Amino acid sequence: MKRIKISLLGRIAIAIILALLLGYAMPAWVGLTIPSFIIRCFLTFNAIFAQFLGFVIPLVILALVAEAIGSIGMKAGRMLLITVAIAYGSTVFSGYLAFLTGSAVFPRLITPEPSAQMEGASAMLSPYFTIDMPPVMGVTTALILAFILGLGVARGRAETLRGLIVDVKNIITDIIEYVIIPLLPLYIFGVFLGMTADTRVLDTLVSFAKVIGVIFILHVFLLVLQYVLAGVIAGKNPFRSLGRMLPAYFTALGTASSAATIPVTLAQAQKNGVSEEVASFVIPLCATIHLSGSMLKIVSCALALMVMTGLGYDVSLFTEFILMLGITMVAAPGVPGGAIMAALPILKGTLGFDDPQLALMISLYIAMDSFGTACNVTGDGAIAMVVDRLSGRKK
Repeated sequence: MKRIKISLLGRIAIAIILALLLGYAMPAWVGLTIPSFIIRCFLTFNAIFAQFLGFVIPLVILALVAEAIGSIGMKAGRMLLITVAIAYGSTVFSGYLAFLTGSAVFPRLITPEPSAQMEGASAMLSPYFTIDMPPVMGVTTALILAFILGLGVARGRAETLRGLIVDVKNIITDIIEYVIIPLLPLYIFGVFLGMTADTRVLDTLVSFAKVIGVIFILHVFLLVLQYVLAGVIAGKNPFRSLGRMLPAYFTALGTASSAATIPVTLAQAQKNGVSEEVASFVIPLCATIHLSGSMLKIVSCALALMVMTGLGYDVSLFTEFILMLGITMVAAPGVPGGAIMAALPILKGTLGFDDPQLALMISLYIAMDSFGTACNVTGDGAIAMVVDRLSGRKK
Protein backbone atom coordinates (compact mmCIF):
# COMPACT_ATOMS: atom_id res chain seq x y z
CA MET A 1 0.00 0.00 0.00
CA LYS A 2 1.37 3.38 -1.04
CA ARG A 3 2.17 5.68 1.85
CA ILE A 4 0.28 8.97 1.84
CA LYS A 5 2.67 11.91 2.24
CA ILE A 6 1.25 15.04 3.88
CA SER A 7 3.06 18.33 3.40
CA LEU A 8 4.26 20.41 6.35
CA LEU A 9 1.47 22.91 5.73
CA GLY A 10 -1.05 20.05 5.71
CA ARG A 11 0.28 18.63 8.98
CA ILE A 12 0.19 22.05 10.65
CA ALA A 13 -3.37 22.62 9.38
CA ILE A 14 -4.45 19.25 10.82
CA ALA A 15 -2.73 20.07 14.13
CA ILE A 16 -4.50 23.43 14.39
CA ILE A 17 -7.92 22.00 13.48
CA LEU A 18 -7.57 19.19 16.05
CA ALA A 19 -6.41 21.68 18.67
CA LEU A 20 -9.40 23.93 17.94
CA LEU A 21 -11.83 21.03 18.25
CA LEU A 22 -10.30 19.64 21.43
CA GLY A 23 -9.45 23.00 22.96
CA TYR A 24 -13.02 24.26 23.05
CA ALA A 25 -13.93 21.21 25.15
CA MET A 26 -10.96 21.67 27.46
CA PRO A 27 -12.65 23.89 30.09
CA ALA A 28 -14.92 20.94 30.89
CA TRP A 29 -11.89 18.65 31.11
CA VAL A 30 -9.71 20.66 33.46
CA GLY A 31 -9.98 18.97 36.85
CA LEU A 32 -10.51 15.52 35.33
CA THR A 33 -7.51 13.28 35.92
CA ILE A 34 -6.87 11.75 32.47
CA PRO A 35 -7.53 14.83 30.28
CA SER A 36 -5.49 17.02 32.61
CA PHE A 37 -2.66 14.49 32.42
CA ILE A 38 -2.73 14.59 28.59
CA ILE A 39 -2.79 18.39 28.52
CA ARG A 40 0.11 18.64 30.95
CA CYS A 41 2.09 16.15 28.84
CA PHE A 42 1.72 18.45 25.84
CA LEU A 43 2.66 21.45 27.94
CA THR A 44 5.77 19.57 29.12
CA PHE A 45 6.72 18.70 25.53
CA ASN A 46 6.20 22.32 24.47
CA ALA A 47 8.35 23.65 27.30
CA ILE A 48 11.23 21.31 26.39
CA PHE A 49 10.86 21.91 22.65
CA ALA A 50 10.89 25.70 23.16
CA GLN A 51 14.12 25.37 25.15
CA PHE A 52 15.62 23.23 22.37
CA LEU A 53 14.67 25.82 19.75
CA GLY A 54 16.32 28.55 21.79
CA PHE A 55 19.49 26.43 21.99
CA VAL A 56 19.61 25.55 18.28
CA ILE A 57 18.78 28.91 16.66
CA PRO A 58 22.17 30.62 17.32
CA LEU A 59 23.85 27.52 15.88
CA VAL A 60 21.59 27.73 12.82
CA ILE A 61 22.57 31.34 12.25
CA LEU A 62 26.29 30.66 12.81
CA ALA A 63 26.52 27.62 10.53
CA LEU A 64 24.25 28.70 7.69
CA VAL A 65 25.27 32.36 7.46
CA ALA A 66 28.99 31.51 7.64
CA GLU A 67 28.60 28.88 4.92
CA ALA A 68 26.56 31.24 2.73
CA ILE A 69 29.15 34.03 2.97
CA GLY A 70 32.00 31.60 2.40
CA SER A 71 30.35 30.15 -0.70
CA ILE A 72 29.84 33.62 -2.22
CA GLY A 73 33.60 34.21 -2.13
CA MET A 74 35.50 37.35 -3.03
CA LYS A 75 34.96 36.95 -6.76
CA ALA A 76 33.28 39.41 -9.08
CA GLY A 77 34.30 42.38 -6.88
CA ARG A 78 32.21 45.33 -7.97
CA MET A 79 29.32 43.22 -9.21
CA LEU A 80 29.16 41.41 -5.88
CA LEU A 81 29.00 44.67 -3.93
CA ILE A 82 26.30 46.08 -6.24
CA THR A 83 24.18 42.94 -6.02
CA VAL A 84 24.47 42.61 -2.23
CA ALA A 85 23.66 46.31 -1.72
CA ILE A 86 20.57 46.20 -3.97
CA ALA A 87 19.32 42.90 -2.52
CA TYR A 88 19.70 44.05 1.08
CA GLY A 89 18.17 47.45 0.26
CA SER A 90 15.19 45.76 -1.39
CA THR A 91 14.72 43.44 1.59
CA VAL A 92 14.89 46.30 4.12
CA PHE A 93 12.57 48.48 2.00
CA SER A 94 9.94 45.73 1.97
CA GLY A 95 10.16 45.61 5.78
CA TYR A 96 9.48 49.33 6.08
CA LEU A 97 6.70 49.06 3.48
CA ALA A 98 5.04 46.38 5.61
CA PHE A 99 5.52 48.37 8.83
CA LEU A 100 4.22 51.70 7.52
CA THR A 101 1.24 50.11 5.77
CA GLY A 102 0.43 47.90 8.73
CA SER A 103 0.66 50.81 11.18
CA ALA A 104 -1.95 52.68 9.14
CA VAL A 105 -4.25 49.74 8.31
CA PHE A 106 -4.05 47.06 11.02
CA PRO A 107 -5.50 49.12 13.92
CA ARG A 108 -8.65 49.54 11.81
CA LEU A 109 -8.90 45.82 10.99
CA ILE A 110 -7.92 44.31 14.32
CA THR A 111 -9.52 44.64 17.73
CA PRO A 112 -6.77 44.74 20.37
CA GLU A 113 -6.86 41.92 22.92
CA PRO A 114 -4.72 41.75 26.06
CA SER A 115 -1.99 39.17 25.53
CA ALA A 116 -3.08 37.23 28.60
CA GLN A 117 -6.37 36.41 26.89
CA MET A 118 -4.54 34.24 24.37
CA GLU A 119 -3.26 31.91 27.04
CA GLY A 120 -6.69 30.65 28.06
CA ALA A 121 -7.17 27.83 30.48
CA SER A 122 -3.68 26.49 29.89
CA ALA A 123 -2.64 28.87 32.67
CA MET A 124 -4.58 26.60 35.04
CA LEU A 125 -2.15 23.79 34.24
CA SER A 126 1.62 23.71 34.08
CA PRO A 127 4.29 21.40 32.63
CA TYR A 128 5.38 18.47 34.77
CA PHE A 129 8.97 19.59 34.29
CA THR A 130 11.24 21.37 31.86
CA ILE A 131 14.91 21.17 30.95
CA ASP A 132 16.95 24.35 30.91
CA MET A 133 19.00 24.56 27.69
CA PRO A 134 20.86 27.88 27.65
CA PRO A 135 22.30 28.62 24.18
CA VAL A 136 26.06 28.53 23.82
CA MET A 137 25.98 32.13 22.51
CA GLY A 138 23.56 34.97 21.82
CA VAL A 139 22.11 35.69 18.39
CA THR A 140 24.25 38.81 17.86
CA THR A 141 27.39 36.91 18.83
CA ALA A 142 26.48 34.10 16.41
CA LEU A 143 25.89 36.59 13.61
CA ILE A 144 29.18 38.46 14.12
CA LEU A 145 31.11 35.20 14.40
CA ALA A 146 29.41 33.92 11.23
CA PHE A 147 30.56 37.02 9.31
CA ILE A 148 34.14 36.73 10.61
CA LEU A 149 34.42 33.03 9.77
CA GLY A 150 32.56 33.38 6.46
CA LEU A 151 34.76 36.24 5.25
CA GLY A 152 37.88 34.37 6.33
CA VAL A 153 36.81 31.34 4.30
CA ALA A 154 35.83 33.56 1.35
CA ARG A 155 39.37 34.96 1.17
CA GLY A 156 40.67 31.44 0.67
CA ARG A 157 42.86 31.45 3.77
CA ALA A 158 41.11 28.72 5.74
CA GLU A 159 40.38 25.63 3.65
CA THR A 160 40.24 23.39 6.73
CA LEU A 161 37.75 25.76 8.32
CA ARG A 162 35.71 25.75 5.09
CA GLY A 163 35.26 22.00 5.36
CA LEU A 164 34.37 22.27 9.05
CA ILE A 165 31.76 24.96 8.37
CA VAL A 166 30.20 22.89 5.59
CA ASP A 167 30.06 19.83 7.86
CA VAL A 168 28.44 21.82 10.69
CA LYS A 169 25.99 23.37 8.22
CA ASN A 170 25.00 19.88 7.02
CA ILE A 171 24.46 18.72 10.61
CA ILE A 172 22.34 21.77 11.48
CA THR A 173 20.33 21.35 8.26
CA ASP A 174 19.64 17.72 9.20
CA ILE A 175 18.51 18.79 12.69
CA ILE A 176 16.08 21.27 11.15
CA GLU A 177 14.83 18.85 8.51
CA TYR A 178 14.57 15.67 10.58
CA VAL A 179 13.95 16.96 14.14
CA ILE A 180 12.54 20.48 14.28
CA ILE A 181 10.30 20.44 11.21
CA PRO A 182 8.67 17.03 11.97
CA LEU A 183 8.00 18.09 15.58
CA LEU A 184 6.64 21.55 14.70
CA PRO A 185 3.05 20.33 14.10
CA LEU A 186 3.04 18.62 17.51
CA TYR A 187 4.42 21.76 19.16
CA ILE A 188 1.84 23.97 17.42
CA PHE A 189 -0.91 21.51 18.38
CA GLY A 190 0.06 21.85 22.05
CA VAL A 191 0.17 25.65 21.88
CA PHE A 192 -3.19 25.94 20.12
CA LEU A 193 -4.72 23.39 22.50
CA GLY A 194 -4.00 25.79 25.33
CA MET A 195 -4.94 28.92 23.39
CA THR A 196 -8.32 27.63 22.23
CA ALA A 197 -9.58 27.22 25.77
CA ASP A 198 -10.42 30.89 25.30
CA THR A 199 -13.08 31.05 22.56
CA ARG A 200 -11.74 34.43 21.43
CA VAL A 201 -8.98 32.59 19.54
CA LEU A 202 -11.48 32.30 16.68
CA ASP A 203 -11.53 36.10 16.50
CA THR A 204 -7.72 35.98 16.35
CA LEU A 205 -7.76 33.68 13.32
CA VAL A 206 -10.43 35.77 11.56
CA SER A 207 -8.37 38.91 12.14
CA PHE A 208 -5.35 37.24 10.57
CA ALA A 209 -7.42 36.33 7.51
CA LYS A 210 -7.78 40.07 6.96
CA VAL A 211 -4.05 40.55 7.55
CA ILE A 212 -3.24 37.91 4.91
CA GLY A 213 -5.37 39.87 2.42
CA VAL A 214 -3.35 43.03 3.12
CA ILE A 215 -0.08 41.09 2.76
CA PHE A 216 -1.12 39.78 -0.66
CA ILE A 217 -1.92 43.31 -1.88
CA LEU A 218 1.49 44.50 -0.64
CA HIS A 219 3.07 41.48 -2.31
CA VAL A 220 1.68 42.53 -5.73
CA PHE A 221 2.52 46.21 -5.16
CA LEU A 222 6.12 45.36 -4.23
CA LEU A 223 6.69 43.30 -7.40
CA VAL A 224 5.22 46.02 -9.63
CA LEU A 225 7.35 48.67 -7.92
CA GLN A 226 10.52 46.57 -8.27
CA TYR A 227 9.97 46.13 -12.01
CA VAL A 228 8.99 49.75 -12.60
CA LEU A 229 12.27 50.87 -11.01
CA ALA A 230 14.25 48.18 -12.85
CA GLY A 231 12.53 49.14 -16.12
CA VAL A 232 13.45 52.81 -15.66
CA ILE A 233 17.10 51.98 -14.94
CA ALA A 234 17.46 49.31 -17.63
CA GLY A 235 15.32 51.12 -20.21
CA LYS A 236 12.83 48.26 -20.61
CA ASN A 237 9.07 47.87 -20.38
CA PRO A 238 8.49 46.90 -16.71
CA PHE A 239 5.20 45.08 -17.26
CA ARG A 240 6.53 42.97 -20.12
CA SER A 241 9.58 42.16 -18.01
CA LEU A 242 7.40 41.19 -15.06
CA GLY A 243 5.20 39.10 -17.36
CA ARG A 244 8.22 37.15 -18.60
CA MET A 245 9.09 36.28 -15.00
CA LEU A 246 5.70 34.66 -14.29
CA PRO A 247 6.99 31.12 -15.04
CA ALA A 248 9.53 31.60 -12.24
CA TYR A 249 6.81 33.00 -9.97
CA PHE A 250 4.51 30.01 -10.43
CA THR A 251 7.38 27.52 -10.21
CA ALA A 252 8.34 29.01 -6.83
CA LEU A 253 4.69 29.00 -5.82
CA GLY A 254 4.61 25.25 -6.39
CA THR A 255 8.02 24.32 -4.99
CA ALA A 256 8.30 26.94 -2.17
CA SER A 257 12.04 26.78 -2.85
CA SER A 258 14.25 29.56 -4.21
CA ALA A 259 17.02 27.06 -4.97
CA ALA A 260 14.74 24.70 -6.91
CA THR A 261 13.49 27.63 -8.99
CA ILE A 262 16.96 28.93 -10.00
CA PRO A 263 17.00 27.26 -13.46
CA VAL A 264 13.64 28.82 -14.37
CA THR A 265 14.52 32.22 -12.88
CA LEU A 266 17.82 32.16 -14.78
CA ALA A 267 16.18 31.36 -18.10
CA GLN A 268 13.48 34.03 -17.70
CA ALA A 269 16.01 36.68 -16.65
CA GLN A 270 17.93 36.06 -19.88
CA LYS A 271 14.69 36.41 -21.85
CA ASN A 272 14.45 39.87 -20.27
CA GLY A 273 17.75 40.74 -21.96
CA VAL A 274 20.09 40.13 -19.02
CA SER A 275 23.46 38.84 -20.22
CA GLU A 276 24.24 35.22 -19.47
CA GLU A 277 27.32 36.17 -17.42
CA VAL A 278 25.41 38.57 -15.18
CA ALA A 279 22.33 36.34 -14.83
CA SER A 280 24.46 33.30 -13.92
CA PHE A 281 26.06 35.30 -11.12
CA VAL A 282 23.15 37.39 -9.81
CA ILE A 283 20.29 34.86 -9.83
CA PRO A 284 21.95 32.15 -7.66
CA LEU A 285 23.35 34.83 -5.33
CA CYS A 286 19.98 36.56 -4.91
CA ALA A 287 18.34 33.19 -4.21
CA THR A 288 20.40 33.33 -1.01
CA ILE A 289 20.40 37.00 0.00
CA HIS A 290 17.29 38.63 -1.52
CA LEU A 291 14.30 37.96 0.76
CA SER A 292 11.90 40.85 0.26
CA GLY A 293 8.81 38.61 0.19
CA SER A 294 9.80 36.82 3.38
CA MET A 295 10.53 40.13 5.10
CA LEU A 296 7.13 41.46 4.02
CA LYS A 297 5.33 38.49 5.57
CA ILE A 298 7.22 38.36 8.85
CA VAL A 299 7.04 42.10 9.57
CA SER A 300 3.33 42.26 8.66
CA CYS A 301 2.39 39.26 10.82
CA ALA A 302 4.55 40.44 13.74
CA LEU A 303 3.02 43.92 13.65
CA ALA A 304 -0.51 42.52 13.40
CA LEU A 305 0.11 40.28 16.40
CA MET A 306 1.47 43.22 18.42
CA VAL A 307 -1.60 45.28 17.56
CA MET A 308 -3.84 42.37 18.52
CA THR A 309 -2.17 41.67 21.86
CA GLY A 310 -1.66 45.29 22.87
CA LEU A 311 2.15 45.27 22.75
CA GLY A 312 3.67 48.70 22.23
CA TYR A 313 5.72 49.42 19.11
CA ASP A 314 7.37 52.33 17.28
CA VAL A 315 9.60 53.05 14.28
CA SER A 316 12.79 52.72 16.33
CA LEU A 317 11.86 49.24 17.57
CA PHE A 318 10.98 47.99 14.10
CA THR A 319 14.07 49.59 12.56
CA GLU A 320 16.21 47.41 14.83
CA PHE A 321 14.03 44.39 14.01
CA ILE A 322 14.09 44.93 10.21
CA LEU A 323 17.82 45.62 9.92
CA MET A 324 18.72 42.55 11.98
CA LEU A 325 16.18 40.33 10.23
CA GLY A 326 17.49 41.32 6.80
CA ILE A 327 20.88 39.92 7.79
CA THR A 328 19.87 36.83 9.75
CA MET A 329 17.51 35.61 7.01
CA VAL A 330 20.56 34.93 4.84
CA ALA A 331 20.48 31.63 6.76
CA ALA A 332 17.01 30.86 5.39
CA PRO A 333 17.35 29.59 1.78
CA GLY A 334 17.47 25.83 1.31
CA VAL A 335 16.06 25.14 4.78
CA PRO A 336 12.32 24.44 5.17
CA GLY A 337 10.85 27.31 7.14
CA GLY A 338 14.35 28.75 7.46
CA ALA A 339 13.32 32.42 7.41
CA ILE A 340 10.93 32.12 10.34
CA MET A 341 13.45 29.98 12.24
CA ALA A 342 16.07 32.69 11.81
CA ALA A 343 13.51 35.29 12.91
CA LEU A 344 12.47 33.53 16.15
CA PRO A 345 15.24 34.88 18.42
CA ILE A 346 14.74 38.42 17.08
CA LEU A 347 10.97 38.17 17.54
CA LYS A 348 11.54 37.07 21.10
CA GLY A 349 14.49 39.29 22.02
CA THR A 350 13.61 42.50 20.16
CA LEU A 351 9.80 42.44 20.02
CA GLY A 352 9.20 40.50 23.26
CA PHE A 353 7.12 37.64 21.82
CA ASP A 354 6.25 34.69 24.07
CA ASP A 355 5.94 31.02 23.06
CA PRO A 356 2.25 31.10 21.97
CA GLN A 357 2.95 34.15 19.81
CA LEU A 358 6.01 32.48 18.28
CA ALA A 359 3.93 29.38 17.50
CA LEU A 360 1.29 31.52 15.81
CA MET A 361 4.01 33.27 13.78
CA ILE A 362 5.35 29.90 12.62
CA SER A 363 1.85 28.77 11.59
CA LEU A 364 1.14 31.97 9.65
CA TYR A 365 4.52 31.93 7.94
CA ILE A 366 4.24 28.29 6.82
CA ALA A 367 0.73 28.98 5.50
CA MET A 368 2.11 31.72 3.20
CA ASP A 369 5.58 30.28 2.62
CA SER A 370 5.27 29.69 -1.12
CA PHE A 371 3.91 33.20 -1.76
CA GLY A 372 6.91 34.77 -0.04
CA THR A 373 9.30 32.56 -1.99
CA ALA A 374 7.56 33.47 -5.25
CA CYS A 375 7.93 37.17 -4.42
CA ASN A 376 11.62 36.65 -3.59
CA VAL A 377 12.59 34.89 -6.83
CA THR A 378 10.52 37.14 -9.08
CA GLY A 379 12.23 40.17 -7.56
CA ASP A 380 15.58 38.50 -8.33
CA GLY A 381 14.84 39.06 -12.02
CA ALA A 382 14.45 42.82 -11.43
CA ILE A 383 17.76 42.97 -9.56
CA ALA A 384 19.47 41.11 -12.42
CA MET A 385 18.19 43.75 -14.88
CA VAL A 386 19.59 46.57 -12.73
CA VAL A 387 22.97 44.92 -12.15
CA ASP A 388 23.27 44.14 -15.85
CA ARG A 389 22.75 47.81 -16.65
CA LEU A 390 25.02 49.17 -13.90
CA SER A 391 27.82 46.76 -14.73
CA GLY A 392 27.87 48.00 -18.31
CA ARG A 393 27.27 44.57 -19.84
CA LYS A 394 24.92 44.01 -22.74
CA LYS A 395 23.59 40.83 -24.24
